[in-house]
Amino acid sequence: MRSVYSGGICLFAKIESLAINGVDAFQVLIEVDLRFGIPCFDIVGLPDAAVKEARERVRAAIKNSHFSFYEHRITVNLAPANIKKEGSGFDLPIAIGILAAKEDLRPDHFTDAAFVGELALDGSVRPVNGILPMALAAREGKKKYLVLPAENYAEAAVISGIVPVAVNNLREVKEFLNNDSIPELKLVTNMDHAIALEEDDLADVKGQEQAKRALEVAAAGGHNILMIGPPGSGKTMLARRLPGIMPSLSEKEAIDITKIYSVSGLLSPGVSLIQQRPFRAPHHTTSSAGLIGGGRIPHPGEVSLAHHGVLFLDELPEFPRDVLEVLRQPLEDGKVTIARAATTLSFPARFMLAASMNPCPCGFFGDPVKACTCSPVGIQRYQNRISGPLLDRFDLQIEVPRLAEFEFESLQKGESSLTIRQRVERARQIQRTRYANTPHFCNAYMNSKELHEYCQLDQAGKDLLRQAVQRFSLSARAYTRILKLARTIADLEGASIIGLAHLAEAIQYRSLDRKRFA
Repeated sequence: MRSVYSGGICLFAKIESLAINGVDAFQVLIEVDLRFGIPCFDIVGLPDAAVKEARERVRAAIKNSHFSFYEHRITVNLAPANIKKEGSGFDLPIAIGILAAKEDLRPDHFTDAAFVGELALDGSVRPVNGILPMALAAREGKKKYLVLPAENYAEAAVISGIVPVAVNNLREVKEFLNNDSIPELKLVTNMDHAIALEEDDLADVKGQEQAKRALEVAAAGGHNILMIGPPGSGKTMLARRLPGIMPSLSEKEAIDITKIYSVSGLLSPGVSLIQQRPFRAPHHTTSSAGLIGGGRIPHPGEVSLAHHGVLFLDELPEFPRDVLEVLRQPLEDGKVTIARAATTLSFPARFMLAASMNPCPCGFFGDPVKACTCSPVGIQRYQNRISGPLLDRFDLQIEVPRLAEFEFESLQKGESSLTIRQRVERARQIQRTRYANTPHFCNAYMNSKELHEYCQLDQAGKDLLRQAVQRFSLSARAYTRILKLARTIADLEGASIIGLAHLAEAIQYRSLDRKRFA
């Protein structure tokens, strides 16, 4: 710890910490050098403004915790020095490094522990974002302990193989390091997500049996869906119930989602692991950066926050066209890559895209009750706000007509979300078995080789599909998506071979293609 130089005494300490890069974490070695000289406190190693401001927080926290501060020259290096460090999570390890270099703390646990946390001026430890990926990185780095703010304890406690040490202030860190005292906290599980799932049940939606069937097919195969209908027909109500019929999250999927929300600072207090698939519904005024992610140092956008869940775009034509076009790459690749001068980061974005739109500006084109007031040119211009390439990426395009008042009163409740989800789970299990040796997990992501292997048609099926392609002028992408849909419909029935009925149902889900050439 202590080295003697000709110019005087030099005190030195190394402390392990963690930092976020995208949605993953990496280890940071904090080196603290104390020596005699003109009083100054320097932090080097590409720190951002929040890290540089740690000097004043650390100074006040150490003094107000009744430790003596080193009033000479302090140099802190954050290694590796070629990666930008951001955030306030380095406050605690820097303070521990200074106290360790002064030999106020025993270094017993320094080699097998990582430290992270923001310091208040009174020495208390405040929560930080990104604890879950930090806990994963600490485990990969063979650390035994992760010393972290008490409010972040639940988040780290779900990761096995690492012992989270929750602390409220600097004095408790001293107790842990000097006396081997680990405070015990009980893990609290937040049930808000489960309550929300019970409230959004498809049984509450009367009628719209075709739309419900389309949602079931979409959930079973991970397909994108577009709903077209007049105002008040129930498009948004249906979309909000889509996560409730999707398969339950696996442990890996839950961790992937929680990592993104943890890094973004959107994890609710006390929530250890997100147990429900996310449903994100950004407003049509959202910018490209808000949708995809961005910033000087890129952060996840709505497509990443919808990872393993649903991204719902209500009133699709109202979104600026340049904003919609940025969706094309993540829909194909399942990830977003954002390049900046300082860094290039990739964020996961494997989501189901659900969208709704009116058939025209007034919303009543084709409505049997209320007359449309739009001109043919206005209707065409409105529908053309969605480009053909983006429209092709909607596997299902369905009409959601408005129910008449007498129909609404006479209809009974339909199947519950739980009943439909059980069928979806069975279809997904077939797909998990089918794609066990591939990175895919559902039919929507089949590549050309898998399409040829698993979507074989007999001669009658080939003839039917050929007629549909010729009549509706379908693109090659629309052709493959019809095959994927037919495969999902067959899986829902437990059929190993795609039949004519499966193919016919898949074709009729291309509503806009059929109307355009009717």
